[in-house]
Amino acid sequence: MTHRIPRRARVLAAVVGGATLAMGMAAAPASAAAPAVSCTSAKAGLATKLKKDITAAIANRRGTIAVGLYDRSTKTTCTLRSTTHYDSASTVKVTVLATLLWDAKKHNRYLTTTEQTLAKAMITKSDNDATTKLWKQLGLTKIKGFLSAAGMTQTTPGANGYWGLTQIDVHDEQKLLALVTAKNTVLSDNARAYILKLMGQVVSSQRWGTPYGVPSGVSVHVKNGWLQRSTHGWRVHSLGTFKGGGHDYQMTVLTHDNSTMQYGITTIQAVAKVIHKDLAAS
Repeated sequence: MTHRIPRRARVLAAVVGGATLAMGMAAAPASAAAPAVSCTSAKAGLATKLKKDITAAIANRRGTIAVGLYDRSTKTTCTLRSTTHYDSASTVKVTVLATLLWDAKKHNRYLTTTEQTLAKAMITKSDNDATTKLWKQLGLTKIKGFLSAAGMTQTTPGANGYWGLTQIDVHDEQKLLALVTAKNTVLSDNARAYILKLMGQVVSSQRWGTPYGVPSGVSVHVKNGWLQRSTHGWRVHSLGTFKGGGHDYQMTVLTHDNSTMQYGITTIQAVAKVIHKDLAAS
């Protein structure tokens, strides 16, 4: 797994919804009176272990960190700042694809060849132009319709085409990953398989974050996001779903107030490493 930062992410500007925002270098303040990690599990001792290890992983990390974990196999849940809002950056692309498939199902149609090409570029390469085209095609009414159907009531789509400024939180992203990974009435089985297929084909340079430290033999599906702005520095996020080794789990780590993109990646990977390790040992 490579942790190389894509070249386009090293410039002091970021494209959000097809437009460019100018940015300054904001200092990354330390978290003040950080809330505690909360974990529950049907597996004896696992919640205590996860709480201790996640807490230790972020103890000396600056920035504002939110974490969500759910493992179906052991009925394990961990949360930290689950309702704190963040600019979505490119993580919203999973929601865009889910909306496209949800809407197609309502109209009893398959995706067009063009839609498939755009969807693949959007997820596997995090292509912004492809995302902008699909966002405009769908429109806010359909996007809000999907969010409502999915129960993602705390997610607010970015205005004026700025999809990267969609407001998200761990609670809703975990809801989305739950819909993608288990049978439900919102997304068809074919739609879920398609989303997971593309998340499993993300280019190697963008497979950092939640997959870090994953045990061998466990399937990985990931979508990351990164964006720098003059307030809150770098936003660096990672969504991942994992299956194998007797576990079926999903993880969301959202961060901002990072001094650099790499700093945010390192924070996310510190969290991911202990989660994978503790689940594998359980």
